[in-house]
Amino acid sequence: MAESRVTSLTKATEQGHKIGKSPTVGGLALIRATGVRALLLTAVFAGALTPVWCLGEDNNQLPAKATMELSRELLSLLQQKKMPKYSPILVRVFKEESELEIWKQDTTGHFQIVKTYPICRWSGDLGPKLHEGDRQAPEGFYTITPELMNPNSNYYLAINTGFPNSFDKANERDGTFLMIHGDCWSSGCYAMTDEQMGEIYSLARDSLLGGQPSFQIQAYPFRLTPANLARHRTNPNLDFWMMLKIGNDHFEATHLEPKVAVCDRRYVFDASAPPNPSQPVVFDPTSKCPAFVVSPKIARPALEKQRADEIEYARLVKENLSVAPIYSGLDGGMNEVFLARFPGRIIPLAMVLTNGSQLPQMPSIPWADNNGSLANKFFGALFQSNPSQTQVAFTDSATPEHGANSAITATTRPTPAD
Repeated sequence: MAESRVTSLTKATEQGHKIGKSPTVGGLALIRATGVRALLLTAVFAGALTPVWCLGEDNNQLPAKATMELSRELLSLLQQKKMPKYSPILVRVFKEESELEIWKQDTTGHFQIVKTYPICRWSGDLGPKLHEGDRQAPEGFYTITPELMNPNSNYYLAINTGFPNSFDKANERDGTFLMIHGDCWSSGCYAMTDEQMGEIYSLARDSLLGGQPSFQIQAYPFRLTPANLARHRTNPNLDFWMMLKIGNDHFEATHLEPKVAVCDRRYVFDASAPPNPSQPVVFDPTSKCPAFVVSPKIARPALEKQRADEIEYARLVKENLSVAPIYSGLDGGMNEVFLARFPGRIIPLAMVLTNGSQLPQMPSIPWADNNGSLANKFFGALFQSNPSQTQVAFTDSATPEHGANSAITATTRPTPAD
């Protein structure tokens, strides 16, 4: 049953959320000496980048765009939110909404949102990147170190996501040079405008200069709300997205950066050793997960959120909320604020994939909604079809009349690698 699917997932989650001793949250470690910052700027962003080939470039010079100071308005905003300039950041990306969020640690040690940026362009479709050339932008949790910052990008400035991470490698996924960058063009990347990227890069740079060795990127297919998950309940990536939701819930419930590990080819979050372990707790991406506990400061609020979401999800499925198509048929998307500024950049996915075998097995079907989406309108114009007759994609035996029941079957089906 679809209503019981999330419940069974939470039972498994609860087993991982065994209550353990709560760790003490330390204060911020900030570097305040301007001389030290200058030395770090030179060493980290010039020396450390020497062997890194980002988007085919290898230039040790730091251009002015990479050392640009934050605007007076943004510095004032940080001050209002009690966020030290050099405190850690965290980046959250949402494909379907085409939005990128920057969160920053305040003086309490918690992360609060600084700014939401509309994404100018992303490629592929909803779902994780699997292989080189599939045009998919990554989804998952990625750790960004100074070596992944590229000040000399052909696409203004770039931050390499670090794909493939240990989870991707354990699931035999591959790809290279998957970035957040400027220039509003994308092939497996999240592309911003140059102005946006300058600000994002500066925030990331300053956080690394503040003493943290890395920052986290959380990349999601959409905001993992009960409504969105119910709309996408027939998608074969749902199990993968439900796994990402555990980390998402840890963050949203606590505003603390989730500690990410990988074992048994799955993500686990905020895992720590149980009391008096018989042996060291080691997380191996391809081996069975060891016994672990999660601090009650994280586990309790996260489980409360998950249970509330399950109730809402079950209600929406019971009410037969309309199901979104599995494939949009288009190569990614962009935030609606850029549609008039950059016309013609959203095209059918089949036109940009170089190998026909990479096309989805299920025929691409235009997105159908009450108002007529960009994909719906585009396909109607391209093929002279009537948007009102556009089909909605369902898996196997799913029909518009029995969408909820067929979704139950689809969501209980195991996925190959996720």
